[in-house]
Amino acid sequence: MSKIQIAIVYHSVYGHTRRQAEAVSAGAKQLSCADVLLLNVDEAESRWDDLAASEAIIFGAPTYMGGPSARFKAFQEATSRAVMAKGFAWRNKIAAGFTNSGARSGDKLATLVQIAIFAAQHGMHWVNLDLPSGNNSSRGSDDELNRLGFWLGAGAQSNVDEGPEKAPPAADLATAQHLGKRVAEVTAQFVRGRV
Repeated sequence: MSKIQIAIVYHSVYGHTRRQAEAVSAGAKQLSCADVLLLNVDEAESRWDDLAASEAIIFGAPTYMGGPSARFKAFQEATSRAVMAKGFAWRNKIAAGFTNSGARSGDKLATLVQIAIFAAQHGMHWVNLDLPSGNNSSRGSDDELNRLGFWLGAGAQSNVDEGPEKAPPAADLATAQHLGKRVAEVTAQFVRGRV
């Protein structure tokens, strides 16, 4: 199969969500047919053509005050003129999302829902995490994939008193890696079907 391009567009203030984005990238790269483009939102706003050429875009943002960070929201709004006004240029691309916050729940679901709605507004196909909840029994542990129990996308938790060299924990990074691999697999299936 020919190469497929997967873009990861994220915002990170302290570096925690950047580490999550890097894990998503590592997961996508597990498929030999995947070329991965990792862009923070500032870079992404100068690379609209590269995003248009991508078969999938995975979006990531920290959760602040019950939603994506303001800088990520600014990127979303910029797509109105740069993408939507040009004939819904992202229609039929694959999309997925991830987020990080200091609390275990931290209203991360609200951020994932907002990102999913954003993708739907562009006519994109949303890919969920496809992992059962981890750490949900007396025999569970914080080392399990999807330990925070999200279905819509990958959630991570970073202690507010730890820098990105320690947080998010390995299980959350492995969950993000799983999301990246899943999106690459679904994208490859989608592109093969289109051919």
